Order: sequence, then C-alpha cells, then structure tokens
Amino acid sequence: MKVFEVTNVDFALRHFILPLMRGARARGHEVVGVCADGPMLETVRQEGFRVVPVPMARSLSPAAQFRAFRALFALFRAERPDLVHGHMPISGFLARLAARAAGVPIVAYTCHGFLFNQPGSWLRRATAFVMEWIGGRLTDIYLTVSTEEAADARRLRIARGATAAGNGRDPALFRPDPAARSRLRAALGVPEDRVVVCVVSRLVRHKGHTELLAAMRDVYAELWVVGERLPSDHGEDLEPAFAAAGLGARLRRLGYRDDVPAILAAADIFALPSHFEGLPMSVIEAMLAGLPVVATAIRGPREQVMDGETGLLVPPRQVAPLAAALRRLAGDAALRRRMGQAGRTRALALYDEAQVVERTLDLLRL
Repeated sequence: MKVFEVTNVDFALRHFILPLMRGARARGHEVVGVCADGPMLETVRQEGFRVVPVPMARSLSPAAQFRAFRALFALFRAERPDLVHGHMPISGFLARLAARAAGVPIVAYTCHGFLFNQPGSWLRRATAFVMEWIGGRLTDIYLTVSTEEAADARRLRIARGATAAGNGRDPALFRPDPAARSRLRAALGVPEDRVVVCVVSRLVRHKGHTELLAAMRDVYAELWVVGERLPSDHGEDLEPAFAAAGLGARLRRLGYRDDVPAILAAADIFALPSHFEGLPMSVIEAMLAGLPVVATAIRGPREQVMDGETGLLVPPRQVAPLAAALRRLAGDAALRRRMGQAGRTRALALYDEAQVVERTLDLLRL
C-alpha cells in the first residue's frame, strides 16, 4: 500500500511519527511523510523516506489553512495514496478533509490530545469540538494515544469506534545507564551526589515551566531544562519567568539535545507539570530511564504515573503541591530508586515502542 503520514511540523514527524513510518516500511509498504518543511526532516530523509513539504500552519487563520488544504488535496489527487493517516488536531483535520475530497480509499487519524480539553476560551474550545466532531465523520480508522481520550471520543460521539493505540519509546535506548550518568555529570561539572530534577519539553506555557521554576526555589536540588521554543509555537514568552527564577547556578538551560537518553540517565527526578497533554513521550522516556516522575493529574500523565508507586501526581497550575512532591523525592534516595524501578517495569509492559508500533499498524490494517 501507499501510505501518507501527515502532521504539522518537522519536530512532530521526526520525534513522534518516524517510528511508525519505519514499521510500515518494514511490512512492505511505501511510506511518505507530509508536513511543513524544516531542518529536522533531513534525518528522516537520510533514512530513505520521501517527505513532501506542504504549507502547514499551527494557527486558526482561514487563509493559512485553506492554503494547506489546497496543497494536500492537490498532493492526494496526484499521488493517489491508499491510506492517509493524519496526526495533530489541525493538520489531522485538514488531512482527513483533503483525503475525503480527493477520494482516498482509507482515511485514518491519531488524536494526540483534544484541543477542547485544553485550557482556553469557551469559543476556542467549542470550535475545537466542532472540528473534531466533523473530523470524526471523515474518518475510517480513529485512534488516540491515551485511553482516556479514546473514551472521550466514544462518549462524545466524535468516533464511536475510537481505540487507544498508545505511545512508546525504545527501552534499549532509554534505560538506566551508569556510564552515561558519570560521563555527562563530569562534562557538566555536576557532583554525583547532587540531586538533579529534569524537564524535557518545548518551552511553551502549558508545559508548566513557570510553576516548576517557582517550585524549585524551595527544593534543594538542581534543575536541568531541556528543550527550546519552536518557531511555530504560540503564547507568552517564557524568558521573563526564567530571568526571574532566582535559582542562580541551580538552573541549567541545556536547549535542544540529541542525547536525551544520557541526560535522563544522569538525572534523579523527572518533572512535567503540564496543563494539557495527550500521552507525553517525555514521561515514557523518563520511566524507561528509571526515574520517578512528578506530573500533573491531567489526561495522559494520570494514566501513565501511578501516584505513590511510580511517581507523584499534583494538581495543575499550583506551585506548593509541586514543590512538596519534589522536596519529598529530593530528600529520599531510597524512594527515588523504588519508584524509578517500578516506573521502568510499568513502561516496559505498556510503552515498548516496538509493541506500540505493531499494535498501531495492526489497527491501521497495514
């Protein structure tokens, strides 16, 4: 079959969709990536995949979205794929709409988080719901990454056959690694006995960096911030929050890194105090690395983290509970080890990338 995997930006294709593309190709299918152009597509192309750039825009601008729809429609009419698989709310909706209009035989979608579950205005959330409801009527195979959002899709009649496919990472890559821990800490000049809290995410407001920076003032530990703001990201600039953090040398901003497995192996606690998520890959990576996870009790993380067993769940947007959870783990090495080991065991059972990819391909009937 000729399969088109459609998403919004190069970051998503490189970090989220590429393993599925590899799996589909291994089953003998022709697989083409489709998204906005960007430097991270070079890695995908180096693996022999064709990637077609289209003018995707992460905005609600009607003009921008019409340009993207028109490009997708022309592409599907010219290429005649057997299956179009869309990802992310806006790009996934446009992919399904264009695929239906172009007569593509099978239209699939994976929901990586509903925008109507995201904090925002009533009008924005209502618009997002209507878009998802219409999109569900265009979709033959409807998948989600989280079990809770599959239940939401069925309950709200967005897609009565919605199925959770999950997310996964490679446990051979993300794992406890004492050698990497020693090497990276030596390179950064961090003593072995210093407790390190790590966050890996894009630098956008809904990932909870502002609350994390405030919470860390009351935690005897160092904070490593991995990630950067994408050119397509919207919302408030976080630079004032970093400037006002008052953490001094206890704050290390490491930027975008290709060695995230080593960074996680060198850390002691993983934190992701998001306001909104699908099923975050970074939490899976941290669990596989054997780290206890402090996350917010929202859709996605609350099905990944077993509170009190593999980590601690706290309310979103609240600094004091987040600080208390981090202090508890920072002060108890035995608890960190116990929760980290339990988290890796859980991640191996539920979030092994190879198993998730195979399950997704089966659900896509590839």
